Amino acid sequence: MQHVSTPSYPYAILKFIKYRLKPLYSVQKNMETLVLFYKYVDIQYPHQILKWQKTTATDLGLKGRIILAHEGINGILSGSKESVDQYIQLMNEHELFGGIDFKISTGACGYHPRLRIVIKDEIVHFGVDTTKITAKMGGKHLTPEQTHALFENKPDDLIILDTRNDYESKIGTFKDAITPDIRNFRDLPEYLDNNIDQFKDKKVLMFCTGGVRCERATAYLKEKDVAQEVYQIEGGIERYVKKFPDGFFRGKNYVFDGRVSVRINNDILANCELCSVACDDYNNCMNASCNKQFIACTPCAQKYNGTCCTKCMELVEQKLVPIRPPFKKAEVNSCSVK
Repeated sequence: MQHVSTPSYPYAILKFIKYRLKPLYSVQKNMETLVLFYKYVDIQYPHQILKWQKTTATDLGLKGRIILAHEGINGILSGSKESVDQYIQLMNEHELFGGIDFKISTGACGYHPRLRIVIKDEIVHFGVDTTKITAKMGGKHLTPEQTHALFENKPDDLIILDTRNDYESKIGTFKDAITPDIRNFRDLPEYLDNNIDQFKDKKVLMFCTGGVRCERATAYLKEKDVAQEVYQIEGGIERYVKKFPDGFFRGKNYVFDGRVSVRINNDILANCELCSVACDDYNNCMNASCNKQFIACTPCAQKYNGTCCTKCMELVEQKLVPIRPPFKKAEVNSCSVK
């Protein structure tokens, strides 16, 4: 009688791993790590830093965007966890970039299609001379815990000011916040100038996504010398919602990468622009000549074939305009920020 050997225990384990856990491995392989960071620091030779950043990010296989200026660095990158960890280590070892608050998220691939590193006058366009209004002049930093406590015991003279653009605050903001009708951050100084009286003798808490905009926005308001006190949230919305996902920030947090937005809680603050049903999902019009970013519910997005209006739908159907490739949003766990 022929003896048939049975697989050894280690072989059986390996076989199980190969076939039963293959879907799990595929998911992990398609996961990316995203890191958001900035630092206001004097960079004397930004072109040298650009070369170093480009070489480092390319060697590590990272994609995303980095803005450099004499006033500092502002970036968002994505790649494998190992590559992001190595990048953070190299940044921490650099004499200029130690001590940065790196905000890390994990999720599906597709955050950034390419790597882009540029040198500009400002690391975020505020339109105000960087030598006259600096981050060092900014408002008092409040930790997420201090911010939450302030909200819980909100004084009558507290003003909460969203420094972000209207399309950001439209889908998510803090309770009772003033949301300026501005399309770009560079419009905020004019808004502050035109509404300066409402801040007179008030405590003003200003906030943005990760903190970079508030550093100079709070400095600008402080320079006007009208507010009793000017605060900013340390780490911005990103850090607050990590600590308090069901706190005073409601709705979605708008982000400038493939995710478009991150749901923080179940509140829906906006409406479909085509039928007015409660909705907070952004789309870009399939008419590439239009490319309007608009909010649309799933039925309307399907009804209008991904366009923002009847006119654009007809132009796309008749192939009279260039058609934008379908955009697949990257996904991320809203509570995964580290």
